[in-house]
Amino acid sequence: MMSIHLMAALVLLFSIVLGLIRILRGPTAADSMMAAQLFGTCGVAILLLLGKGLGSEAPRDIALVFSLLAALTGVAFVLRAWRKGP
Repeated sequence: MMSIHLMAALVLLFSIVLGLIRILRGPTAADSMMAAQLFGTCGVAILLLLGKGLGSEAPRDIALVFSLLAALTGVAFVLRAWRKGP
């Protein structure tokens, strides 16, 4: 059962690598921000999978903090873009 969780975590890790490529090649700041949000979402999912696979509670707490930080990052980006204008 643990190998299923690890395989899913590896797939999500691969999507983070693809998001990194998007950040490096993204034409606009919004593209980079969406890729950064992908990092947050995938990071949370990886931590939850590892927590489930290892039977530990600590990764779940860390995932909760990551999800909160990802939401705050999105709000900060929108506020900055709104102030700056199109």
